[in-house]
Amino acid sequence: MKLKNLISCDEKFAEIEITGITCDSRAVKSGYAFVCIKGNVSDGHDFALKAKEAGAAVIIAQYDVKIENQILVADSRAVYSDICAKWFGNPANSLKLIGVTGTNGKTSVTHMLKKILEKAGHKVGLIGTIQNMIADTVIAAKNTTPDAYELHSLFAQMRDEGCDYAVMEVSSHALDQCRVHNLSFEAAIFTNLTQDHLDYHITMENYLLAKKKLFSMAKLAVINADDEYSAQIAEGLDCRIATYSTGNNANYSAKAVKYKPVSVDYEFVSDTQINHVKVNVGGNFTVYNSLSALVCAVELGFSLEESALALCELEGVKGRAEVVPTGKDFTVIIDYAHTPDGLKNILTTFRECDRNRLTVVFGCGGDRDKGKRPKMGAIATRYADFVIVTSDNPRSEVPSAIIDDILVGMDGSPTPYKVIENRIEAIKYAISTAYKDDIIVLAGKGHETYQILATGTIHLDEREVVAEALAELKK
Repeated sequence: MKLKNLISCDEKFAEIEITGITCDSRAVKSGYAFVCIKGNVSDGHDFALKAKEAGAAVIIAQYDVKIENQILVADSRAVYSDICAKWFGNPANSLKLIGVTGTNGKTSVTHMLKKILEKAGHKVGLIGTIQNMIADTVIAAKNTTPDAYELHSLFAQMRDEGCDYAVMEVSSHALDQCRVHNLSFEAAIFTNLTQDHLDYHITMENYLLAKKKLFSMAKLAVINADDEYSAQIAEGLDCRIATYSTGNNANYSAKAVKYKPVSVDYEFVSDTQINHVKVNVGGNFTVYNSLSALVCAVELGFSLEESALALCELEGVKGRAEVVPTGKDFTVIIDYAHTPDGLKNILTTFRECDRNRLTVVFGCGGDRDKGKRPKMGAIATRYADFVIVTSDNPRSEVPSAIIDDILVGMDGSPTPYKVIENRIEAIKYAISTAYKDDIIVLAGKGHETYQILATGTIHLDEREVVAEALAELKK
């Protein structure tokens, strides 16, 4: 493709034939356009010469890198997104996009929307934390929202496979880093905002502002009116707004909610409609997640009755309040809860169930927001009957130091706890000491089947660990 078809440039560059696009100097090949992007750890501008030596035909940068055939731009991240879209023929223009953002609930909501849209006869693509999908075809996911090149490549595959809708999780990082620059969304959903990613955003205000960017790209904003940040999300928006709540302060509400360990029932109510809803996943968070998906569907013109039926048929999402079969007289739940609010939600959900003890096994991620750690410790001891503190993904940090940060929040609590640094040993201990009617929540890893250590990434699927622990019980 000619460079002039990707970016505005001087005539001397216009006819250069571009054979590929990348922002990773290690991936450069002859004829590539290399885009210099400044990241948190490294700056692509420092690798411009390496890219040139590898055969880059043009260097796109924000400041002078002293190389011939460079094009200077005001925002290389935004330009990278734009040229990636053009490289694939602007595939997003052939799709109706629905974006979901918020601290918790994004994965569940996107899967609910996919089910609703498919029930209505549409072919749907999905982009998210657990996996990307084109109809029923699963494509591995690296990030919640992919790099711009991968994102538009996925859109192109969806377009070519005949998808007419794409539902996607949109992370605050992606919004801040222009990965979804210049996209147009039919609808955008705000689930909630609680403390997370402050290692990156530094303040909650910055985190909020990043999330809010999505709604400037949307025709419809679906907002959780019960969240304390809802008014700030809605403020100044030019698009149509629809709100949802479990109270009376919104356009749509969930009434007469009934909670069971593995399901929720409620009445979906608006000024003009009412319909019974059942979702086969327990928890107050399921009410909010399903409510947001239904409101989005109704506002986009889909049948409430058919949409509710689709949710009733939905199977649970891997790693989201996932019940692990044990064949025993106790219950094991795997959940991705890795924030204070997420941990509180999952524990309060199962605290209300008929049970003996509620045990939680959890840790906190290394190289991430340290302010979450004592808060999660305090939440664990407040809502669980027994706490096992262990490792999550310690990354480059010393696991025991992370645990020490968690224990600060548990100081003075009467709730019994035990520290077992090795996560596999912690899970096995929880199962080996379980009593009849106990509920054990394994929090933090969810769908992940690995653990990131300072020495590298190892395989760790908690379902396999549970199976091993159960097998050992029989010996």
